[in-house]
Amino acid sequence: MPNPRYSFIVPVLDEEESLPELLDRMSALMDDLDGEAELVLIDDGSTDAGNSMIRAAMDRDPRIKLLELSRNFGHQIAITAGTDFARGEAVVILDADLQDPPEVVLAMIEKWREGYDIVYGVRAAREGDSYFKRVTARLFYRCLKFMVAFPVAMEAGDFRLIDRRALSAFQKLREHNRFVRGMWAWVGFRQAAVEYERHARKRGESKYPLAKMLRLAIHGIISFSDLPLQIAIWIGTGVSALGAVYGCYVVALWLQGDERLASGWSSLIVIMTFLGGIQLTLLGIVGMYVGRIHEEVKNRPLYVISDVVGLKELPKVDRAVIAQPRRHPAPGDTEGE
Repeated sequence: MPNPRYSFIVPVLDEEESLPELLDRMSALMDDLDGEAELVLIDDGSTDAGNSMIRAAMDRDPRIKLLELSRNFGHQIAITAGTDFARGEAVVILDADLQDPPEVVLAMIEKWREGYDIVYGVRAAREGDSYFKRVTARLFYRCLKFMVAFPVAMEAGDFRLIDRRALSAFQKLREHNRFVRGMWAWVGFRQAAVEYERHARKRGESKYPLAKMLRLAIHGIISFSDLPLQIAIWIGTGVSALGAVYGCYVVALWLQGDERLASGWSSLIVIMTFLGGIQLTLLGIVGMYVGRIHEEVKNRPLYVISDVVGLKELPKVDRAVIAQPRRHPAPGDTEGE
């Protein structure tokens, strides 16, 4: 089959409960499109029966493709792997949990036809999300918007449509610690929003608990802003200034022969603890940036693919490994015994 007009990228991690509905709705959506389409499912180290379900669906629908990663590399890397192998003129990223309705893609395609290179979904409503999650998400996007030097869409996740020329620019960005939605904002091009209602998860469990969400937020801030380092400098300068002022105060007391200097152990301990905490915090901020440098200079592949099913011609991908097909010994082969 020649290159399709549309490619759908769906990372999958232990989503066997959602897969039947996902495959049905995606099949119906692809039938309604004005050109050929493919569905690229990225198995990000699933441990359930999802992989077998995908392979069975491929026998019924040749438009389904499978990239099987050798282990769990994370949601952002799985998206990257999908973009590396997608062949469509327009590439759509969505999750397997169906919280982002696939049918919204039709509205995105209309924007794409108007000449926009990237069309992202904006969550007008977040059904099922707790008050805490909504507030912290809003706070994070506002902080990110303040810290970075380029426009960042509010209430927008990874659900979006990307034109091939914007995708080609994105594929040149090969850093390890990836905040994909920020990378789409960084590459620029003409972008437009489509509002939709994000549904509550019907089946399975969320793969983004609070700890992972916090880690992703830290990646997003550190990847696109050096403001934390500037804040560290400001804090260090401020604390040093306070220390100098306090030193002058102590000298003045000593010159006056004030006896309070001999009984200041409690205040001394408090000050030492405060300064020690500030130093450790600033070292931690600097350490995160240094750790990023250490991760990049090792120049390891972003991901390892253990199997590719449904794609005959594989692209040449930078910083990725595609394992050789598994070799099964022929009957009667005694080599190595």
